[in-house]
Order: sequence, then C-alpha cells, then structure tokens
Amino acid sequence: MAPLLTIDSFSLTFYDAEGGQTPVLDRINLRIEAGETHGLVGESGSGKSITALSILRLLEETNRVQTTGSIVFEDRELTKLDKKGIRAIRGNRIAMIFQEPMTSLNPVYTIGNQLMEPLLLHQKLNKTEAFRRALHLLDRTGIDQPDQRIHCYPHQLSGGQRQRVIIAMALACRPQLLIADEPTTALDVTIQNQILDLIQDIQAEYGMSVLLITHDLPMVRKIANTVSIMHGGRIVEQGSAATIFTRPQQDYTRHLLAAVPDTVQATRLGGTNLIELTDITCTFKMPASWADRLRRRTREIRAVDGVSLNLPRGTTLGLVGESGSGKSTLALCLLGLIRYDGRVDYFPDAAASQCLSDLSTGRFRPLRKELQIVFQDPFSSLSPRLTIEQIIAEGLEVHGLGGSRHERRGLVEQALRDVELDPSLAGRFPHEFSGGQRQRIAIARAIILRPKLLILDEPTSALDVTIQKQVLELLRSLQERYHLTYIFITHDLRTVRSLADHLAVMRRGQVVESGPAAALFANPQHEYTRRLFDAAFYRTEQQQGAPS
Repeated sequence: MAPLLTIDSFSLTFYDAEGGQTPVLDRINLRIEAGETHGLVGESGSGKSITALSILRLLEETNRVQTTGSIVFEDRELTKLDKKGIRAIRGNRIAMIFQEPMTSLNPVYTIGNQLMEPLLLHQKLNKTEAFRRALHLLDRTGIDQPDQRIHCYPHQLSGGQRQRVIIAMALACRPQLLIADEPTTALDVTIQNQILDLIQDIQAEYGMSVLLITHDLPMVRKIANTVSIMHGGRIVEQGSAATIFTRPQQDYTRHLLAAVPDTVQATRLGGTNLIELTDITCTFKMPASWADRLRRRTREIRAVDGVSLNLPRGTTLGLVGESGSGKSTLALCLLGLIRYDGRVDYFPDAAASQCLSDLSTGRFRPLRKELQIVFQDPFSSLSPRLTIEQIIAEGLEVHGLGGSRHERRGLVEQALRDVELDPSLAGRFPHEFSGGQRQRIAIARAIILRPKLLILDEPTSALDVTIQKQVLELLRSLQERYHLTYIFITHDLRTVRSLADHLAVMRRGQVVESGPAAALFANPQHEYTRRLFDAAFYRTEQQQGAPS
C-alpha cells in the first residue's frame, strides 16, 4: 500500500525582486504512512515550517519560488494541481495548526465565527449545525465553559486557550493529514497531554496521519512513530523514534538531544525582599451567554484570588500553572497595568519602601524603568515599523536617560552586546531576525533600563531546545552581572527546574503550593502539583530510566 504522503527529492529556492536566489530546501525525502505520526525536528531556520508550507503550496501565494521534485498525497501530485484543486485539499484533506495563535486568528471576529467557517465552507453544514459542531470542538479541546467562550474574541482568551481554538479549527473537517507546527507551544503540560491524547484519539478513529513539527523533543519521543532531523534545509537523519533517541548516528542529532534541560537549580536564598504581594485579587467581567443577556445578568471571573508571595532580591521565582490559572494576570497586577485589590510593597533599597498599589498612574510611571517585562511572543511585542535601535532606545527617551542621541546609541550597542547580538544589526527591522534573536532583542529592550525586577512571561516557549538553552544561559549571565531579580512565568517545568530558586504553583487564581524549587520538585505536597509534575516528567523519564 502506498504511503499517504510522499515527498521525493523536493528542493525549493526563493527569488528576490532583483532575481537573486536563496536555496532553502535541498532534496527532501519524506514518507508518512496512513495513521502514522512523523516528527520533524530541528533548530529555527532549518526548514521545518517551509517544508510544511510547501506541502500546502502556501509559499507561492506571497513569494516567488522555484521547486523541483515531487509531493504526492493520496496518489495526487500536489505540485501540479491548479489553484482550485489545491484549495479543495487545504483545510479539508490536509489541515495545519500554525505556531502563533494570535496572528492566526482574526481579531475582529469571535472564535465561534472562525470555527464555523471551515464547517460551512468544506462540510456544507448550515449555521445551526456548524454552531453545534463548533461548541463540541471547543469542549473536546479542553476549553472550559464553551457556550460562553464561543462568543469571545481572540484577545479575551489566554495564549493556551487561543492555541486550543486553532487546534479545534484544524480538526473541524476531520482531515486525513494534520500538519501540526508547534501545536502545544503555548500550552501547559497537563493541557499538552490532553491535546496530544485528543489528536491520538482522532487518529485512531479516522486513521488520520500527523506531521508533528516541534522543538519539544520529549513530546516527539512520547508520540512519534518515526522522526526526521533537519539542519540547514536538509534531512540529516531519519528513522524510528526509538532508534533516533537511543542510538543517534549524527553529531547534530546528539547535539539536539543534549540541549534538553534536565538539571535542578540549587536554591539561592537571596537578600531581603524586593517585592511583597499581599492578598492580591483581580476580577474580570466576562461576556454572558444569550440566556444571561436576556435576563441582563453578567458573570465575573476571579482571575487572581487572594495571592500572597514574597520575592527575595537577586533570586528567580518560577510561577507555574495551567493556562488561565492567573500567572500572567498576577504579573500585570504587580506592574499596575490592570485593576486589582490587595497590596504590592516594593523595596528598591534597604532604606526605602513604596506601596505600589497606592500610586496613581503618574506617580507609578517613573518606577516602570525598574520593573520591566519580556512578553511571550517577541514578534507581536516588537513594532514592525521601528528599527532595532529605535525599539531598544525607546525606553531611554521615555524616561529621559542617556543624554544625547550619540550616548543613547552607545547604550543600545552595549545592550546588544549584553544579549550577544552584533551591534551592527541595530539598523534592521524585527522581521529580519529569527525567533531566538527577536527574544534577545526584547530582553535588550528591558535590561537597557537596568531594572531591579524583570518579569519573563514564557520567554522560551516558542524557541527550539538549542536556542532555549542559549537564552537560559544568557539570563543567568545577566542576572549575575546586573544583580537582577526574575519572575519566570512558564508552563515548561523542565526549563523552570533548571533556573528557579523558588517556585509558586497556581491553579484557578490561587497559589496552591510554594517554597524552595528544589524541595518542591523533590517532594511536592499538593495533589495538583504532583499531577503537574507527573505530566511533565514521568512518562519521558520512565522511558529514559532517569529519576525525576
């Protein structure tokens, strides 16, 4: 029986406006059998996503490309189909989950409208049937209260919830091949397992195949049958998952496997407290269902519920929990960016203290240079219209630092060197950098102000393992050099285990357990913490024969 998908000696070259050529893919050979999960692994820029986009011929919509070789799906040569033929396959026979959910969803339509679109277009359902199926998909992908969430807009959902909506859209038409480009990047470990179990259930039910593109090597080891390792636009090693992970043949494959963080950070006690949070509570009003609207009722969600924490200066607090548990909301409360009840005490030095919760917006503004944040998605947090120099220098201008333009340029160059980027790149724009480089730029923008506290909201979630390792080493170096205090918000427990001194586990707006990170990882007390750790470590480390 022929494979479901066969890529044979496929090469791709980009052409620029002047006719210049940039080879990207070099003689790719790949086969996916019906019902199989194939993992495609490699560093940023290795060609993984370009390979996926080439299958659906999405690149030629916006770029001048030249291709050679063959891509056969269900005995049809995809490279020779006309536009009508390939559009009949996209989203119907082959679906794709894209990496960045916020840029994949239309901000002016509710998620219900966007979920219904492929059902109306490909399945020819009426609006009532499509709405009912959309509710079912939201429920199956783990979104709570789907009857209310279906009326929300993308910005009203957390990053993990938005990713689940994207997955629901991809599964709507029950495709034969699902291309999953980092499908669990924004999800916590328990939801990751739910999503992976969901995809496997649908595979078993419909015989669906999955091309899994990811930097999460433990996830590939859990679910992939076969694996291809990409580097520099070529597949350098290919085989069964068991063989690749236990007996890798290529140095590059061994390099990737060695980059997975597995060490436990020795707890540093730190100095006196820099931040003290007391009984922080934050409540949001949510869109009501149609029945509630008729009765003129609204619903409130307590996103943060009575949280009290202390943060010793010079240490790293790991803040972990499921999507929607209140981690990012707590950070925004600390920064005074949303309304909350409770008290935030800030101790910039031993002789002074300030209650941030009592400050007006005008009085808080001068302190913002000391309390900085690096957001999860560097592409959407960097202005596409500004050069890197303008982005990094913006904070200096706002706070009146740096004196002349020449002095500010010198500070920008030093900030770029601090994050190990060449200062000669300062004149470029964000789209000219890789994901890892953009995250370094976001860090440079924060540290140029010499903050006392740096909040890192999922700073490595979208990066492959080798770049993750480099960014973590960079953060450790900057912390020692500038005596920084970190709050590290993440769902990646392997990463936080290698970086955090203290750990706080959040669930449904509350801190259910906190303490020294090493002690919590060694002996978690709360049932939810144990379940969270089991989801992150147990299956993979059992396979490796390593203790957690």
